[in-house]
Amino acid sequence: MFKEIKELLQAYKERDPAATSNIVIFLLYPGVKAVIDHRIAHWFYKHNCFYIARSISQRSRRRTGIEIHPGATIGKRLVIDHGMGIVIGETTIIGDDCLLYQGVTLGGSGKEKGKRHPTLGNNVLVGAGAKVLGSFTIGDNARIAANAVVLNEIPANATAVGVPAKVVRVKGKKVDMLDHIHVPDPVQQALKQINERIDKLEK
Repeated sequence: MFKEIKELLQAYKERDPAATSNIVIFLLYPGVKAVIDHRIAHWFYKHNCFYIARSISQRSRRRTGIEIHPGATIGKRLVIDHGMGIVIGETTIIGDDCLLYQGVTLGGSGKEKGKRHPTLGNNVLVGAGAKVLGSFTIGDNARIAANAVVLNEIPANATAVGVPAKVVRVKGKKVDMLDHIHVPDPVQQALKQINERIDKLEK
């Protein structure tokens, strides 16, 4: 456990330019507290002590603003930057060296039983406010843009943007003319189509 915490603190120092020292990270970063609490809750969950597991996770949620179901499986060195509003569902699997920003939801898309939450590979980045909903895999080294809504599998080394999310880059090469910054506004596009239709009807 001590070795794992040491690796976690180092991961924060490498990924967060605002991280100044191990003591500050350990005592003040809510993502660190949430992950440590989850390790304890997950142990109880695996030993069928569901009430204790859930009580630990709910206490952690109140302290950190990060809700991780005790059934979720989380790999090593998960960095949660800021973290407020993150929700991680029961059957979620997260690989090693992943990075989640605030407002991320790793959730289910329905009421079905069994595996109903996403699986994240290693070194996956999920941007602020992104929603990944359903039982599918996000491949290793994938990047999910801020506020994207992912409803289908994303291949390894890909960048996905938009609502619903589409792959726009694979291994750094554009799939189409979009990138993760210049995302078209669907409302603006709809208004443009309406205006064009009105102009056509008036003519």
